[in-house]
Amino acid sequence: MSMLGITEILLIEDNTDESNLIARILDNHSDNIHITQIDDGLKALDYLYKKDAYKNCKTPSLILLDLNLPGKDGRELLKEIKIDDKFKHIPVIVLTNSEDYTDVLDSYDHYVNAYITKSTDFDKFNKDMMVFKDF
Repeated sequence: MSMLGITEILLIEDNTDESNLIARILDNHSDNIHITQIDDGLKALDYLYKKDAYKNCKTPSLILLDLNLPGKDGRELLKEIKIDDKFKHIPVIVLTNSEDYTDVLDSYDHYVNAYITKSTDFDKFNKDMMVFKDF
């Protein structure tokens, strides 16, 4: 949470439809959320390290991370975030289609704060996002 009470969320998701849906659901239910959408693991690193086009960006207070990303896979990105002293304190929530138990265990082994499997049912997905927002 920032000093102005705005939660800066970095949403790292390569599926534009899913990314827009997540942002719309969260934006519609809160006035104190600002979401930045990034569609690539390498761009996400540039954002976090404030490189090039992202040099004036705000440090996120929460990261929503898909596991299957172009550029740098979300699994690798999670490991990098959680070993870097600048970012390891930022909560990371994996939000993915993967129900693979290995992905779940590996994510928690690398200190993810929560693991949410995206539902293909819109109503359930919307409900999951509301539970997440309240969390």
